[in-house]
Amino acid sequence: MRRALLIGMAVALLAAVAVGGTASALHLQVGKLLVDANAKVEPSGLPEKRNAPVEVTSTVRVSTSDGSAPAGLRKLVLQFDKHGSIDPSAFPKCTMAKLQETTSDAARSACPKAIVGEGIARAVVTFPGKEPFTISSPLIFFNAPPTAGKPTLIVHAYEKVPEPKALLVPLVVERVSKGRYGYQISAEMPEIAGGYGAATLSKATIGATTKRGGKTVGFVNAHCEGGRLQVFGLIFFGGGEGFTNGTLVQPCHAEG
Repeated sequence: MRRALLIGMAVALLAAVAVGGTASALHLQVGKLLVDANAKVEPSGLPEKRNAPVEVTSTVRVSTSDGSAPAGLRKLVLQFDKHGSIDPSAFPKCTMAKLQETTSDAARSACPKAIVGEGIARAVVTFPGKEPFTISSPLIFFNAPPTAGKPTLIVHAYEKVPEPKALLVPLVVERVSKGRYGYQISAEMPEIAGGYGAATLSKATIGATTKRGGKTVGFVNAHCEGGRLQVFGLIFFGGGEGFTNGTLVQPCHAEG
C-alpha cells in the first residue's frame, strides 16, 4: 500500500513549496495526481538587513483526475532562503518522551509554551473491501532540543484508525551554502492508517512569538533583500508517480 504524507505535508513552509513551478500559488499535475498549494508570509513589509518575526501560512490540497485515492508522498527535501532564520533560543523545548502516545489535547498540555505552530490535516483511508472514508487530525509543531547542535522541531499528529496512535516526526534544520539557500530540511514521511491512508488536505501556520528582554522575538524570522523570499523543494511520490521539484517565490518589500 502507498506511503502517504500526513505530518510533513502540513508543515506550512515545507509543503507548499514542493509542488513544481515558480510562484506563491501553484497547480501541478503529475500523471493523474493533482496538487494545489498556496502560501503567505506575513508581514510582507520587512527590514532590508535585519531579521524580524514572520508568520507563514499554507494550504495544500491533493486529489486525482479520476477520483481515485492519491499516491502518497514519501520524502521531502527543502532548501530555505538564507535571508531568513529559525530562532529556537527564546522558546521552551519539548521532548519526544513527553509526546509519546499522547492525544492532541494531551500533547498541548504536556508542552504548551513549546508550541510554535498549529494546523490540521485530512486523509482518505481505503481499507481492503471497504468504502473509502476521511480522517483528520490536528497538527502541532513543538520546539525541541537541538540535534547535534542543529535546531529541531517535533511535529505531532494523532490518528484513530486502525487503532489510536500518536505520530511524531522530528525535523532537523541544517545549515547549507547553496547560492540563495542557507538552510535545509529532509524528512521521510510516516504511513497513515497503517499504510492505507493518503493525505488530501493540510492547513498550517508556523510563526510563534514571545518576549525577550522587552522585545518581541519570533521562532521564524526573515528580512527582505531583493524583493523576495525563496524556497526550493524536491518531493518524492509513492505509487510509481516519481518525483518533481519547484521553487516558491514570496514577494516582499523592504521597510526601514
